[in-house]
Amino acid sequence: MTIFKTALILIALSLAVPLPASAFNLDKLRDIGKKLEPLKSTSEKDEINLGRDVAANLLGAAPPVNDPALQSYVNKIGMWIALHSDRPNLPWHFGVLDTDGVNAFATPGGFVFITRGMLLRMRDEAELAGVLAHEISHVVEKHALNTMRKGALTGIAGEALSRNKPEYAKLVSTGTEIFARGLDKEDEFAADRMGVVLASRAGYDPYGLPSVLQTLSSINPKDNAVALMFKTHPDSGTRLELLTNSMDTHFDRYISQPKVENRFSEIIKSHISRYKPQK
Repeated sequence: MTIFKTALILIALSLAVPLPASAFNLDKLRDIGKKLEPLKSTSEKDEINLGRDVAANLLGAAPPVNDPALQSYVNKIGMWIALHSDRPNLPWHFGVLDTDGVNAFATPGGFVFITRGMLLRMRDEAELAGVLAHEISHVVEKHALNTMRKGALTGIAGEALSRNKPEYAKLVSTGTEIFARGLDKEDEFAADRMGVVLASRAGYDPYGLPSVLQTLSSINPKDNAVALMFKTHPDSGTRLELLTNSMDTHFDRYISQPKVENRFSEIIKSHISRYKPQK
């Protein structure tokens, strides 16, 4: 667990950065599609422990970027958006992983990660907010947790999540495998729709996530940087089409909300100037 503890130190929380926000009445737009049956037997404590252990496994493959300022910035944005979700009281943690691969993922309980490769392909804070909101949505709707329990150990009791039982290790292993093969496509489409709502609630231009999807759809599929992303997520062009169709004109009143280009650009430039890849 040493790597994970290091990650938590790097992304130590501070108060959410003051960003423009309004209490938007967007609940009617929250069409998140078909959901799996909630796991009533899984306590929030169990969910958090499981997500922490899965995240520790994943961090073994890609350590956090050694840049406290960048980690703090991304963590503040993520925390601000999470406060506008239906699960604001989870112990949310956000971090940037030191890899050129383009990807983002979240484990149960509120552990959200984005790669440096993904971050450097973005143009403004609204795009970052859109991606983080997408991942927050996975946690809020328990997409990974439901897939882990439904796919690997169907029918096991809630007490099987005890760390002292052999079934727990199997769940952690299954959770790690999920992030190598991806979630259900419908869960990804649902998180896209919900992510747009969350980013808008937090005061950002709602078209940040569609903009990222447009960028991803323009990348050559043979580029090694996007290999895992394309393997674990539906086609970006399809996602973009479905998302823009569902948004229709419902978000037009929010397009004047900020993209926050200047602050994002300054943070990224400062990071690049001091970045030293980990060996």
